[in-house]
Amino acid sequence: MSQSNPLSDNELRARLHFWRAKGIGPGSVRRVVEHFGGAAEALRVNDQALQEAGLRAEGITAYRALPANAAAADWQWLEADPQHHILVPEDSRYPALLKRIRTAPPLLFVLGNAELLNDPQMGMVGSRSPTQGGKDNARAFAAHFANNGLTVTSGLAVGIDAHSHEAALDANGNTIAVVGNGLDIIYPLRNRQLAERIVNHGAIVSEFPIGIPAHPQHFPRRNRIISGMSFGVLVVEAALQSGTLVTARHAMEQGREVFAIPGSIHNPLARGCHHLIKQGAKLVETANDILEEIAPQLNVWLQQDKASNLLSEQRHSVTQSEFNFDDTVDPEYAQVLDALGYEPLPIDQIILNTGLTAEAVSSILLMLELQGFVAACGGGHYMRLGPRNGN
Repeated sequence: MSQSNPLSDNELRARLHFWRAKGIGPGSVRRVVEHFGGAAEALRVNDQALQEAGLRAEGITAYRALPANAAAADWQWLEADPQHHILVPEDSRYPALLKRIRTAPPLLFVLGNAELLNDPQMGMVGSRSPTQGGKDNARAFAAHFANNGLTVTSGLAVGIDAHSHEAALDANGNTIAVVGNGLDIIYPLRNRQLAERIVNHGAIVSEFPIGIPAHPQHFPRRNRIISGMSFGVLVVEAALQSGTLVTARHAMEQGREVFAIPGSIHNPLARGCHHLIKQGAKLVETANDILEEIAPQLNVWLQQDKASNLLSEQRHSVTQSEFNFDDTVDPEYAQVLDALGYEPLPIDQIILNTGLTAEAVSSILLMLELQGFVAACGGGHYMRLGPRNGN
């Protein structure tokens, strides 16, 4: 197989099979896996058992109507190339930020560098028919982000998306494209060369199985992934009635920062940005405005490079009697660990126990989760994975 997956082949095939059924969404797959301990077991039960697991009748009917080899195309695609990957939430390469959202995809198809999905990202979205000023702004902001170590994430659409991807690549940075179709299809076709560049210097991501064509209703689903993987989302230009504002809404619902570039009151593509600013998005004039705003989160990631070896050594040296951080690691990390137990604890309680800000606790939990010290248990709950100091 062309990837390292934490699941058995049978389990991955079962999840791919369920994911093919119309009417079975992220919540349905998650309930099946949690209820039966895996999707493979669910393939062997009757309809009543599936209903008890939380599946609706229409989802069960659609699942029963699938041919036995429904996911064969997905499996063939996976094995065809080392750059083809299918990630599940149990996989360390699955983006940790995305995993926290309520509608996190149960499967992610990835073409390119799957390791990149856990790098710090800034989402960039905007009009498919931008003004020249919008194009220039998109390229300038994307290049600045790339030069400062951020991966630029967008949707491979013509317009602002394409200019953002291209500028990041031209700056020798990384970029991720999230699409609304199967990864055997390039859409829009005019961006084929750009897609090839992205695969070589980034990744293309989709939750849609192989062979599924692009469809208008897929793009709102794609948008939640763009915002879900990113620290924040920058809206460059957008009309009042546009899909770009859907991405911004997803970002707000997910607790991500939303930034908008203002424009002339006479420019219809500035009205969406102005609307977002009225709704609480942060008005930005330079890329540094954004970098300063996300600095607390970005610092955690920047510290990871210099702390990862230390944290890795500590993780491997944990015994039943010790679980200690070196003095060179921020003491707030130890403070959060000390506040956690071995039963799931809501993040609000962690904030209360530590006295730290919500932003600081969220950033620290993300870092600790990536390093294997903490597990996210769903519903905003976390638990510790190592013994307490001195116990």
